[in-house]
Amino acid sequence: MLSGRERALFIAHTGTFAALLAAGSWISIPFVPVPLTLQTLFLFIAAGFMGRHAAAPVLLYLLLGALNFPVFHNGAAGIGVFLGPTGGFLLGFVPAAIVSGFCFEQSRSAVQWAGMGAAASIYYACGIAWLAFSSGLSLPAAALAGAVPFIPGDLLKAFAAYTVNTRVSRLVRAPGDWGMVK
Repeated sequence: MLSGRERALFIAHTGTFAALLAAGSWISIPFVPVPLTLQTLFLFIAAGFMGRHAAAPVLLYLLLGALNFPVFHNGAAGIGVFLGPTGGFLLGFVPAAIVSGFCFEQSRSAVQWAGMGAAASIYYACGIAWLAFSSGLSLPAAALAGAVPFIPGDLLKAFAAYTVNTRVSRLVRAPGDWGMVK
């Protein structure tokens, strides 16, 4: 059971990171068929703050988009976005947030880095599979179009998220206490 303070932090973090995910989708460089956005940066920062509960802001973000709030890339909204080329990546954010969140609850940096790598593998796998299915591309062609160009940027975003999470944890939490809610 969550105490009043923990519940308030959970709600505040969930709303804040859902808003940051939405803002991150608007900050983008257009690529075809999948744009380069800052969503994964905020997903990894949420994982550092919220631990295994980082799926909550991702689910809220996806729910808002499904309810026609213009939170996806370039103001897109609705269920149709999940059926388009980016749908697999968006849905892959949920298990990716859980995996990276569990890993950020550990104090060892190698585990945290491995968690971000595993999370990226998850959303890439979901995204590539759906991109191939939805567009008729082969899996290798979908990987070349939907993953390979984004790997360098995701490495930079993972480094930035790790740096933010490490520095913030030193300011507001005891070392190793990554999980906002236990």
